[in-house]
Amino acid sequence: MGSWAKLKSSSWAYPTAVLSLYGFFANCRVAEPFLTPYLIGPHKNISGEVVTNYLFPIWTYSYLAFLFPVFLLTDFLRHKPLIVVQGLFLVTNYVLLCFAPGLPAMIFLQINYAVVTSTEVAYFSYIYSVIPVENYQRATGYLRSAMLTGYTFGASLGQVLVSLAGVDYFYINAITLGMVSMAFLISFWLPMPQRSLFFKGIKAAAVGSQSQQKGPLGVDVPEEPVVAGDEAGSGREKMEHNGSAGWDLIYWSVWWALATAGYVQVFNYTQLMWDHIEPSATSSIYNGGVEAACSLVGAAAAFSVGHIKVTWAVWGELALGLFSAVGTGAVFLMALTSSIWACYAAYVIFKSCYMLLITITTFQIASNLSMQCYALTFGINTFVALSLQTIITVIVVDEAALGLDIVTQFIIYGSYYAVISVLFLIRGTYTACINQRNAEHTETKEQESSVVVISAERF
Repeated sequence: MGSWAKLKSSSWAYPTAVLSLYGFFANCRVAEPFLTPYLIGPHKNISGEVVTNYLFPIWTYSYLAFLFPVFLLTDFLRHKPLIVVQGLFLVTNYVLLCFAPGLPAMIFLQINYAVVTSTEVAYFSYIYSVIPVENYQRATGYLRSAMLTGYTFGASLGQVLVSLAGVDYFYINAITLGMVSMAFLISFWLPMPQRSLFFKGIKAAAVGSQSQQKGPLGVDVPEEPVVAGDEAGSGREKMEHNGSAGWDLIYWSVWWALATAGYVQVFNYTQLMWDHIEPSATSSIYNGGVEAACSLVGAAAAFSVGHIKVTWAVWGELALGLFSAVGTGAVFLMALTSSIWACYAAYVIFKSCYMLLITITTFQIASNLSMQCYALTFGINTFVALSLQTIITVIVVDEAALGLDIVTQFIIYGSYYAVISVLFLIRGTYTACINQRNAEHTETKEQESSVVVISAERF
């Protein structure tokens, strides 16, 4: 009892622990890797074409419609109510999957799930409104770990139940319903934030502007003393630095939006590709094991970012281009192979590359922005990515337009990623060359200065 009271009185441990627990159960969706086989199987009896070209696009359109108002409501209502709503709609989601028959119910399911995904912003931003800033990094690590652990455990459990115990998909969904119900109950334990994050931040920024300048995109630029006689040079250097930082943030954000749009399309439709290569009705499937492997490999790749000694400001854009090229090859392999194991391996490579790059990108953006500006940038990038994804869905997937088959879709997704990789390979090569030239120029100036100093000392 004493330990519980001590935990609850902590300024950051209690909300972090509760939100991590919520994140574990909310992401422990045992049935998610088997959604497509469940929909096209005897339980729902919906054709693969209807799932691909009609049902899944409804989620994309609904998500886009909900995202912006939910983003504003999240901060205005101070985060917790939206987390509770997410938990409630997760419960509703699996109630529909378990007990609601027919296509109309599955259409409503897509709209319901759009509410779940649009409220994820509340989960990611809640913690920053209730804990001290010095605990941000540790808390963020715990939350990410909780989500990863929950997703990996759920996918692994689902694969074990399907492959070893032969459990029916209905019961897999019923188990998931129990998991997300736990998350819903846990959400009520979260303390209510006493302040909003963004709207409060606007006022704070206005007050703080007396001692701090803001560069492009909200980059904090501390005041620096100016040495007499060097005002012009100092001013030029600060302007160049601020402009460079602003443009770098724009390039990172552009990759985030472009790559995320393509990633979500591949993620949403990969189960249909697997079912096309190896029909789930007649073959053993390993969707859960593959998703668990993706989580572990991707997490290892993302974790390695913090331990690789690379100047990401110099080489980061080139890394975006190179690993996007690897992802491009993986998507093309998924589209063109007839081997389910090659398709599985390509998906693991693709998802791991994305998780590695999105970690580098978010770190680079967050390290140059205040938390309020980062939240706003996160929202804008997500909205742009979802808008691009919606355009792709309307043209490529929706039966009202081209309504392409799944193989042709993946060839288009691979071509889309190829364009991204070429753009950032060119941009990354240019950035690396410019930085290398500047470094050589700086080294030459330093050498010249040292020669002058030595000559002066001799006289």
